[in-house]
Amino acid sequence: MTTKSAAIPAFSSAAASPALTASAAVTLIAAATIAGAWFFQLVLEILPCPLCLEQRYAYYLAIPLGALTALAARGGAPRPLLLAGLAVLALATLANAGLGTYHAGVEWGFWQGPTDCSGPVVNLGSASDLLSRLDTVKVIRCDEVQWRFLGLSLAGYNVLISLAMAAIAAWGFVKTAKS
Repeated sequence: MTTKSAAIPAFSSAAASPALTASAAVTLIAAATIAGAWFFQLVLEILPCPLCLEQRYAYYLAIPLGALTALAARGGAPRPLLLAGLAVLALATLANAGLGTYHAGVEWGFWQGPTDCSGPVVNLGSASDLLSRLDTVKVIRCDEVQWRFLGLSLAGYNVLISLAMAAIAAWGFVKTAKS
């Protein structure tokens, strides 16, 4: 064995398994993205609107499912199981790109958004405090952009990241199906 990848079995099996590569990549991208969303929310105090919170569901699915699919690929699981995991990852992230596109369109005023809004109203307290509490509630609207970079909002970046994850999962699906 003269090549470096052949001398290291773990490396050669990882390089030879598109299911492992794709699912691990989707898991890492999803984890980094959700960590970024929490950073924006908890550190920068850019609070999410209802659509922002709904867009996180795909990441909450992709992280454990991608990790399980990667572990299954590493353990030599049957191809149909790997294909199912990659297909769900691709479809979930593609659907999330659609939701992000809808949200970005709401932000740009292309179409009407949802009528619900969110605010930190948990306990209204006594009737005398109600008016003062209502004055301090910050309502997060889906049609108002709180942050942009290079012309894109967080919803726009979600579209790009979700499309990238869908493409990676689809690549892994096609390569695994052919092998």
